[in-house]
Amino acid sequence: MGWNWQKPDWPDFSYDRAQLDVMEARFLYNAGVLFGAFKHLTDGETSQLTVELIGNEALKTSEIEGEYLNRESLQSSIRHQFGLEAETPKISPAEQGIAELMVDLYRSFRGPLTHEQLFLWHKMLLQGRRNLQDWGRYRTHTAPMQVVSVSMRETRIHFEAPPSTQVTAEMERFLAWFNHTSAEGGNQLPALIRAGIAHLYFVSIHPFEDGNGRIGRAIAEKSLAQSLGQPTLIALSHTIEKHKKAYYDALAQTNRSNEITPWLRYFGQTILDAQAYTKLRIEFLIEKARLFDKLRGQLNARQEKVLARMFREGPEGFAGGLSAQNYTAITKTSKATATRDLQDLVQKGALFKTGDFKSTRYYLSLSSRAYLTSPKTELLAE
Repeated sequence: MGWNWQKPDWPDFSYDRAQLDVMEARFLYNAGVLFGAFKHLTDGETSQLTVELIGNEALKTSEIEGEYLNRESLQSSIRHQFGLEAETPKISPAEQGIAELMVDLYRSFRGPLTHEQLFLWHKMLLQGRRNLQDWGRYRTHTAPMQVVSVSMRETRIHFEAPPSTQVTAEMERFLAWFNHTSAEGGNQLPALIRAGIAHLYFVSIHPFEDGNGRIGRAIAEKSLAQSLGQPTLIALSHTIEKHKKAYYDALAQTNRSNEITPWLRYFGQTILDAQAYTKLRIEFLIEKARLFDKLRGQLNARQEKVLARMFREGPEGFAGGLSAQNYTAITKTSKATATRDLQDLVQKGALFKTGDFKSTRYYLSLSSRAYLTSPKTELLAE
């Protein structure tokens, strides 16, 4: 059958634009809603949300590739790069690198995409790696560049990219296409279509020895930001990571054909879902500010610590809710004190209670409670 890049029509991707028009209109509408929502935030809240969203994207784009980093370290590095934190954090090269890439993406989205920027991103992303032949440049090895999975029964080849000898020419053509289809390039494509093609086109070339998925997702976010004229701050990698199998399945179903309507529908819906999650994060932050303003001066240090800990998990909330035992572990207090503090938080409207006796659990009392429908994360004591 051959791979997509071996077809006579490569890289002249075809698609049914009529199937995508509704998504494109929804994307622009949602972008306006998000822009309006940001106006309700203070400067401090905007900075906080920006750091959280960029940090979460850095975390999730790494997790898609099976690399698990520290959220607090990533956010600390991002705050430092934005001048919000004076001290340089001590973090791993992997955390430092992806944080630098995401901040550079945020700052430089307007400019054209160049070989030099891609090489810089590759150096940032893979700093500290000593097992690469080609670092900060396109791959040169003679072995086939393959995406494979290994099981006890077989080694399965999911995709084979163009040989290294073709990469420079392919990337010249890709960069010319990307910059020509921007708002400044003279042949502007709709936002979702351009971002979807850009990601698929790049990962099909697979120009680097490692890091292609993460850089490909950064290119998609750059494309969206250029279409809007401002950083999108949407949770694209967060949304992909939640349904990682669907992402890889969509890529696999597309890599033998250049008719890409199904891929663009999948990727477009993923972007819309990412916008919806970002809107939820903004609403969550606004409700957090309102709750703390309402309770200002009414909470003891233990209660403030636990509420901050709960809010830090974001809209996803906690698996199974907060128990008195959790409260005791976080605050290092007695069970009796924990029970009194929790009852007081319920009376003040900060938490609501479900269950009885050992099944009693507490949740943040937010007006929408939309976060309760999101996947939960485990509550860990500090």
